[in-house]
Amino acid sequence: MRVEQISVFLENKAGRLSEVTRILYESGINIRALSLADTSDFGILRLIVNDNNRAKEALKQHGFTVGKTDVVAVEVSDQPGGLHKILDILHKANVNVEYMYAFVQQSGNNAVIIFRFDNLDEAVKVLMEHGVPVIEGSKLYAM
Repeated sequence: MRVEQISVFLENKAGRLSEVTRILYESGINIRALSLADTSDFGILRLIVNDNNRAKEALKQHGFTVGKTDVVAVEVSDQPGGLHKILDILHKANVNVEYMYAFVQQSGNNAVIIFRFDNLDEAVKVLMEHGVPVIEGSKLYAM
């Protein structure tokens, strides 16, 4: 139930993000979800893409530092309280959320939340025990 996310370390200067998206575009890579966090010196671009290996290779060939992290994708009811229900389940199980980001599917009544947990296996177990839909990587990459 793990999803592979790639992280790209970017200098915090104009054009670096555009360079990443150009490389992915030219390599035929489709971005499914992303998050960008920054400090004064650098940014971390977190991506879910349709072909991790090709994306990592293309970015590394252009001098980018690329890492891999396992995350969990969860379907959440796209209505008030949908996210709270998931976070409450995790809180009661003492599972810490390190970071998260979301996207809304083009059709349907659910959003997808990408979570990074301090204990990924425990988080997946708790979510599944509570009937929370955890999305397989292959399904997420194809959305």
